Amino acid sequence: MCGIVGYIGPKQAQDVLISGLSKLEYRGYDSAGVAIGDGACINVRKKAGKLANLSGELEAQPLPGTLGIGHTRWATHGLPNDTNSHPHATEDGRIVIVHNGIIENYLNLKEGLLQRGHAFKSETDSEVLAHLIEEAYKGDLYEAVRTALGQVRGAYGIVVTHVDHREIVAARTVSPLVMGVGEGEMFLASDVPALLPYTRQMVFLHDGDMVVLHDDGFRVTDLQGNELKRDIETIDWDAESAEKGGFDTYMLKEIYEQPQALTNTLIGRLHDETGEVNLDIDLDPASFKRISIIACGTAFYAGLVGEYLIEQLARIPVEVDVASEYRYRDPLVSENTLAIVVSQSGETIDTLEALREAKKGGAKTLGVINAKGSSMTRELDDTLYIHAGPEIGVASTKAYTSMVSAFLMLALWLGRARGTLSGQEGAELLSSARELPRLVEEALQPERVQQIKQVAEKYAQARDYLFLGRGVNSPTAFEGALKLKEISYIHAEAYAAGEMKHGPIALIDEKLPVVVVATESRLLEKTISNVQEVRARGGKVILVLSDGDTENAQHADDVIYVPRAHEMVSPVVNAVAMQLLAYYTATVLGKDVDKPRNLAKSVTVE
Repeated sequence: MCGIVGYIGPKQAQDVLISGLSKLEYRGYDSAGVAIGDGACINVRKKAGKLANLSGELEAQPLPGTLGIGHTRWATHGLPNDTNSHPHATEDGRIVIVHNGIIENYLNLKEGLLQRGHAFKSETDSEVLAHLIEEAYKGDLYEAVRTALGQVRGAYGIVVTHVDHREIVAARTVSPLVMGVGEGEMFLASDVPALLPYTRQMVFLHDGDMVVLHDDGFRVTDLQGNELKRDIETIDWDAESAEKGGFDTYMLKEIYEQPQALTNTLIGRLHDETGEVNLDIDLDPASFKRISIIACGTAFYAGLVGEYLIEQLARIPVEVDVASEYRYRDPLVSENTLAIVVSQSGETIDTLEALREAKKGGAKTLGVINAKGSSMTRELDDTLYIHAGPEIGVASTKAYTSMVSAFLMLALWLGRARGTLSGQEGAELLSSARELPRLVEEALQPERVQQIKQVAEKYAQARDYLFLGRGVNSPTAFEGALKLKEISYIHAEAYAAGEMKHGPIALIDEKLPVVVVATESRLLEKTISNVQEVRARGGKVILVLSDGDTENAQHADDVIYVPRAHEMVSPVVNAVAMQLLAYYTATVLGKDVDKPRNLAKSVTVE
């Protein structure tokens, strides 16, 4: 998870590091720290808690120097306190490291280091790396890091500096690192937004890459020391796109960015004149007999929508797996299987390992990914980029709706290619898909947002919530419950509405708000029957209804109206209402929606 920043050049490193870490705090905010070299020594300053704690101290007592590394931590090994914060230094302070990931064999390594006389200050697995490098150092920092990493088993993005060398050495396996190339200066970070204020020229490091950064350039090798060529890419995001843009929070900004994000996802891929979808995918749709969708968290719920759409439109059996369980159940995979992995960051370790498991079984692989240059994109057979742009808020919003839209296009593509979807049906759905940016923009009109805000305020003190949905909007209920849990810390559960009577109905009383997604669909009548079961037990019914549905509004204590949409595209529109309900519930309760407790944006540890 953690965020890393490095800098070498003419600027004061402190300013670059703090700026970069502020863009990466979504990756972890248990602590933050910097190490800055001034040519004579490396000064380390680190503080538990959010970056503001460190920033305030550095404003009062700046650290001069034009070379530095920084870190914002999501704790895995060791309590989130000052001592366990990164950077970590050797006993003499001459070697300093920051690390993202987990060293799986650190206990054995640490035991050996202790026996050889090394003294440890922290409880972290990361500090082992500093001592291994110290042991291997014979005047060449690059070789010392390379030798040390040869003893390590696990995941890492590691950045190292030494008091005697004006250079930064870094390496990655699993945990992401990207370089920024400037004029007479070099940058390093875990993610692109940290570097955008300084350069758009980026180099994405691959698994197993090492790099040495100097003021005037860089050198990339593999872990065996062989020289590698890595292309410099120009990133078309600007710095402003990674800022709040006048909104109170990143999450709210990203909710309102959804019309544009959806436009970016759909643009150039829908062809009205032929009713065809062009995804620029080289895979043969006729060769697949089954599809496995593999993902975590919000991406998993997008995959559940995808399951429904693909089975309905393309008539291929689909199963959806939680990535963290997939490879441990010894899945049945063949060359006729298409494994679709879904991830905003393209770095989620559970999903990455599941991808590798599917490939071992011979499956063809496709990614539904937002981040270009990410680890998954380099291992997939093909990638369907969602083009949602940078998403900073930990709770996913625009990436989720873009993922669902990508699955809609994928289902249309498969259905047309396999002959299970007629030209007329395809054209109708294509037209509905094209309407999504407008429909979501309409869902964000001030009067609708105010209506949802009032509902959120009314029930903000509830201790529990229940979310229900049917058919293609069953996953919308699950996503709604997840959003509420993530940012308001209210306990929420979700069920397919027909399942309520098989247990969850026991929870219903006059204190329980029950959100029911009941927009226009084939199953609307059955959904309303489930609503009656809630009302009969005294539950507080919050109905999400299509515009104009006054008949069913009589069954609700409160109504949230959303724009009327084709059933197959309605999960995108309905998700916006779920996001706003969670957002305003959390803000009424005074929660930090951008940095919910215990969570991080990109989960790169198992």
